[in-house]
Amino acid sequence: MAPIFLVYIIVAVMGLSIGSFLNVVIFRLEKDANFRGRSYCPHCNHILSWQDLFPVFSFLILKGRCRYCMGKISWQYPVVEISTALIFLIILNSQLHLRGGLASPAIFNQFLIAQLLNILFLFYIASSLIVIFVYDLKHYIIPDKILFPTIIVALIYRLFQNLIILELNSNFKFQISNFSLVGNYLFAALIASGFFLLIFLISKGSWIGFGDVKLAFFLGLILGFPNILAGLFLAFMFGAIIGLVLMVYKIKGLKSEVPFAPFLILGTVLSMFWGNEIVSWYLGYFIL
Repeated sequence: MAPIFLVYIIVAVMGLSIGSFLNVVIFRLEKDANFRGRSYCPHCNHILSWQDLFPVFSFLILKGRCRYCMGKISWQYPVVEISTALIFLIILNSQLHLRGGLASPAIFNQFLIAQLLNILFLFYIASSLIVIFVYDLKHYIIPDKILFPTIIVALIYRLFQNLIILELNSNFKFQISNFSLVGNYLFAALIASGFFLLIFLISKGSWIGFGDVKLAFFLGLILGFPNILAGLFLAFMFGAIIGLVLMVYKIKGLKSEVPFAPFLILGTVLSMFWGNEIVSWYLGYFIL
């Protein structure tokens, strides 16, 4: 019990730290700045010292103000850090539940390596989605600098994720990936991106941007079929609900632009963990 609890603590701390880095990525994407170099205050450009860089805790200790110029620090920073940590913990928990716990380090083998690689892959995907979510929410743009590398990583991973398999006799061997499984993810990517491409062409880009088409392709690679249907259903459902709320409170009008990528990402994240249950419930509802 203690080692597993320690793993959760380590992942939570890692999530907070990576969340802090994601805030840097978002900020420097906004400024079109180099990702290298030390962090600095966006108000006074003062280089931040080590005590200013503790995720969440520095924000609380400084009461949301810069130590040097007293400029207000955005709530985006602790929200992204906490969200990253929580999503990492959900990923870890779901993978342990799915696979019946971590493979024993005493038998450090291909199965344990494959398990860890899958978790790290999902951490990377979640981190990319968080950056896209926040950036599109703020600027109505899906950054290609984040999306394109993530698509490439997802394609490579899907091609080789079954390189290591466990046979019934508990012996391991290397084998080429299951091409039917790879085809499933590619089919989902083409279905999702084709659907959004059709909307983009019909509306001549007035309903959705082409960035949503590219994002849909990526999300298909993550969810596969039929879970991509659950992701799209949830995205449109959340989009409709939030859109109505915004119109009721006169924050947005019928012709106002609303970024759709955050809804797509929200639907995707939920479908990553509960996609099978959502699809089963949805089909069962209509069968009954």
